[in-house]
Amino acid sequence: MANENHGSPAEEVSLMSHSPGTSNQNQPSSPKPMRLVQDLPDELVQAGWEKCWSKRENRPYYFNRFTNQSLWEMPVLGQHDVISDPLGLNAAPMPLEGGMIDASVESKQRKRRFSEEVPPSGNSTKKPKVDVPAAQPVPSSPSIPGTSVLKAWCVSPEDKQQAALLRPTEVYWDLDIQTNAVIKQKAPSEVLSPHPEVELLRSQLILKLRQHYRELCQQREGIDPPRESFNRWMLERKVVDKGTDPLLPSDCEPVVSPSMFREIMNDIPIRLSRIKFREEAKRLLFKYAEAAKRLIESRSASPDSRKVVKWNVEDTFSWLRRDHSASKEDYMDRLEHLRKQCGPHVSAAAKDSVEGICSKIYYISLEYVKRIREKHLAILKENNISAEIEAPEVQDRLVYCYPVRLAIPSPPLPSVEMHMENNVACVRYKGEMVKVSRNYFSKLWLLYRYSCIDDSGFEKFLPRVWCLLRRYQMMFGVGLYEGTGLQGALPVHVFEALHKLFGVSFECFASPLNCYFKQYCSAFLDTDGYFGSRGPCLDFFPLSGSFEANPPFCEELMDAMVSHFEKLLESSTEPLSFIVFIPEWRDPPTPALTRMEQSKFKRHQLILPAFDHEYRSGSQHVCKKEEMYYKAVHNTAVLFLQNSAGFAKWEPTPERLQELVAAYKHSGRTLSSSSSSSSSSSSSSSSTADKERELGREQSSSRETNPN
Repeated sequence: MANENHGSPAEEVSLMSHSPGTSNQNQPSSPKPMRLVQDLPDELVQAGWEKCWSKRENRPYYFNRFTNQSLWEMPVLGQHDVISDPLGLNAAPMPLEGGMIDASVESKQRKRRFSEEVPPSGNSTKKPKVDVPAAQPVPSSPSIPGTSVLKAWCVSPEDKQQAALLRPTEVYWDLDIQTNAVIKQKAPSEVLSPHPEVELLRSQLILKLRQHYRELCQQREGIDPPRESFNRWMLERKVVDKGTDPLLPSDCEPVVSPSMFREIMNDIPIRLSRIKFREEAKRLLFKYAEAAKRLIESRSASPDSRKVVKWNVEDTFSWLRRDHSASKEDYMDRLEHLRKQCGPHVSAAAKDSVEGICSKIYYISLEYVKRIREKHLAILKENNISAEIEAPEVQDRLVYCYPVRLAIPSPPLPSVEMHMENNVACVRYKGEMVKVSRNYFSKLWLLYRYSCIDDSGFEKFLPRVWCLLRRYQMMFGVGLYEGTGLQGALPVHVFEALHKLFGVSFECFASPLNCYFKQYCSAFLDTDGYFGSRGPCLDFFPLSGSFEANPPFCEELMDAMVSHFEKLLESSTEPLSFIVFIPEWRDPPTPALTRMEQSKFKRHQLILPAFDHEYRSGSQHVCKKEEMYYKAVHNTAVLFLQNSAGFAKWEPTPERLQELVAAYKHSGRTLSSSSSSSSSSSSSSSSTADKERELGREQSSSRETNPN
């Protein structure tokens, strides 16, 4: 096959114009096979098989678009395939002479099947067996998927522990679930494939941009940038951005970000923190009055504004000097009064300066995108790869959802180093190291094996893993717990209930690191497509299926999500269902929550109380086991948006809703730490409590903080 990223354009457009790939039999060799009317079982179609016609041999053959395998005979699911099952663990027992079956092999396979069929216990994780049957030695062929990875671990491919190294010991996902999402077939994307050299440059420029943002806030407004505001700026910009870069905005209208502007203004003249004690309230009132006076005197405010602010500040100072018996509530009431009187005048005086900060950051980002694009095109030119590809014709037909493919071939990728440290995979390129736990490294290997079709030898696996980890590290920051709340996921028990009760098989907001299903939407089409992603949710147009949506807590993104879902529900007559999880922010209410509550597609709504349910950490791929879950600091609203056919198929009945709520009663954190000693439990609970406080600050920083 052509060495193209995710497959060639022809593969994606028609799924019929393939030259047959590898096979254990004589292969048809027609360069332009004809496609037959499909009479294959649904299971084979979902597995990627398609029936084609060989003009040269004048007979039909079967082609798998996922594995590039060709067969003359109709394939049988579960048979030993050297690509999808290199160890032969799922193969049928080999008959001995006389048609007898090796009893030992049959016994081990029966045990394996039994262990896989046992329903999950109360634990929030699955623990698959890692033993490799002795009757089936590990093949030593250099084409085995993962061989290059094992060489990087300094482990011989002939060693029978090969499978154990690439198999997780604790599983927070289920990659065996087949998607029920149906889409119209689309042409491959013209996005450029990731390259470590380009990703390294992008990460360096993003760090510089973050530093520029910090300096502008400190120099112009005398404040530190609001926590997570830069991360939410990138999320909000991507809702309207039409530029070429997958991360940095470069073509947005308006230039001034509403998200960044709102968050900076909320911290002017000072950030109002939550108060517990009387003396803290007194100091906060004094600091606010002093900062308001200093700001109004240093800006070009109107005489009336100066007069109002100065009079209220002096009145506050006079009250502080004479009233020494005031309580905490008295100070907070006085602060609220001062904010109402001075706030509009202070905001008007700071408006131009804050807009200048937002514009400056955007235009710096625009220049950085040009540099990144030039670097990427230069690499393609060095390898004689054209970035201009004629858009192929797309056959108008419905297919089960599949990972996004890229039309432009991937250039040769440089070598990337990897080593293990205490069950953590450390992946390094030019001195820049990213980390991922061994379990999640195994997950990436599985997703890559299922989804990528242009790298059968796994030579590009490590470079692409480095690009993916580096991208998400830059997206959500490198600070302690930074970005964790923006990547939080539902607990495993909840996903199991959603799939069992409502047929959910697809996540609308996930990543290769936190996904539960093997197909999902994620922020980055280029890095994540190799690992099962369909690309951004707002560019995803399913016609039927049952979906879970737990978006990052960015108001603009959540609002755009609601508009997108309502258009999909309005236009489809097939069963379509979205189960949405968002924070129940009521002061003031978010537009997304208000619109969904008033939507004609809303079938039911649940409210999960704060601190009574959990999320999986956004840093689950690197955090400790006892930090895998954290308590939600806000109420969570669960809304069922369904069209008529979706409601008929996946109705949220009282019995189903009761079982869904019961799934939240399983505390993954409690169960995962139950085996630890009492001393370590107290230490981990203290660490988890600190983390929850940090996450609470992250999740609430995007909205105006109520000092009460």
